[in-house]
Amino acid sequence: VQLQASGGGLVQAGGSLRLSCAASGLTFSRYHMGWFRQAPGKERELVAHISRGGSTYYSDSVKRRFTISRDNGKSTVYLQMNSLKPEDTAVYYCAADPRGVVTTRSDYWGQGTQVTVSS
Repeated sequence: VQLQASGGGLVQAGGSLRLSCAASGLTFSRYHMGWFRQAPGKERELVAHISRGGSTYYSDSVKRRFTISRDNGKSTVYLQMNSLKPEDTAVYYCAADPRGVVTTRSDYWGQGTQVTVSS
């Protein structure tokens, strides 16, 4: 199983970025998918989750600004990030789990993509 995250970069506060995570080596439609982030000195946290049925969850810190979506035909999960704030600066990781909600203990992880928001 491979998860390839991309789309990070440097953006000014108030700007937008779209992260992508392309999966291979798995039956993508059977997996729940999540986006996590980890800022320096902080624990990795779940920011958005999409079930294999399409139900979504967002952490309070990103609700109404971020949108998670999936394209099963392309085996890809996306994270559209709008109204970015400096506190969104972190390395963003995608993860997959066939059993249930994706957690930090899930088996499959992408390599991470850096998002930096300048003030």
